[in-house]
Amino acid sequence: MSYTNGLDKPTDYFNTNLYVGNGTDAHAITGVGFQPDFVWLKNRDGANAHQAFDSVRGATETLFVNETSAEATYSNTLQSFDTDGFTVGTSSGANLNANNFVSWNWLASNTTASNTDGSITSTVSANTTSGFSIVSYTGTGANATVGHGLGSAPTMIIVKNINSTNDWNIGHPAMGWDKRLFFNSNAESSGASWNSTAPTSSVFSIGTASATNTSGNSHIAYCFAEKKGFSKFGSYTGNGNADGTFVYTGFKPAWVMAKKSNSTGNWVIVDTKRDGYNGANDTLQANVTDVESGGNRFDIVSNGFKARSTSGYSNTSGDTFIYMCFASEPFTTSTGIPTTAR
Repeated sequence: MSYTNGLDKPTDYFNTNLYVGNGTDAHAITGVGFQPDFVWLKNRDGANAHQAFDSVRGATETLFVNETSAEATYSNTLQSFDTDGFTVGTSSGANLNANNFVSWNWLASNTTASNTDGSITSTVSANTTSGFSIVSYTGTGANATVGHGLGSAPTMIIVKNINSTNDWNIGHPAMGWDKRLFFNSNAESSGASWNSTAPTSSVFSIGTASATNTSGNSHIAYCFAEKKGFSKFGSYTGNGNADGTFVYTGFKPAWVMAKKSNSTGNWVIVDTKRDGYNGANDTLQANVTDVESGGNRFDIVSNGFKARSTSGYSNTSGDTFIYMCFASEPFTTSTGIPTTAR
């Protein structure tokens, strides 16, 4: 893939793709626009788990985002990563007949390399242009560092111990690296996940927490470094008003996920493909299996997003919310041409 235009076309690196299940084996899903390395699937119409797949672990290796369970191999979920998407089997969580599905897709490098930057040798698929890498490593149980391959410090890290029942651990600088959040739960906590150490341009740190560093267990990390015009990771304070807080990102978001960080609250996900019109941006929640719901949490505008609900999940007064988002269009392109809101 050519990177001549830099990140002027964000859909070269992240894209939301919708499809309808047909219940048959080897159902090819196309239209992603690239061969994805990380695919997150959800049945919008059914109370099925959120499923995560990546090319480093292998297509049939399934993780459930809203659960603590170890990795499981299923031949009937995601079967392969393809040049313009992926292929799914007969699983109801990936291909139930006549049900609507969403897939969120990220490009890494479509290959892997050994990385010896940290005290633990890792296997990495990294895209330094978009700031996304998938990192596989084996825990030691002692304080350690792991190479991530991005060349710039990650601003969000998501780790799962894939060999045992453990929480997903999420690090974000708005909380500080002595704290963590969980996908499968709505609570935050302090802990030894990151050894109270911010990541650097070459490594991230792990402490003695079993979720990020069980001795002899395999772990997978999804690392995101902020890139101007493509991705943004930050925090905002809710105001408890339907005329809510505006968050400047510098681009028109394609996908936003937010979570209250100072108290309990669900992970809220909106994107501009499922129902991309302001006033009706449908919501999914990463920590529960609930079907897609209405009720506008955020308006999407040309240079950010704006809270539009008094919900405790996205805009309670005085609470802090962390967010991650990816662009559909930069606010201005590299040639200086402005984009516009829908």
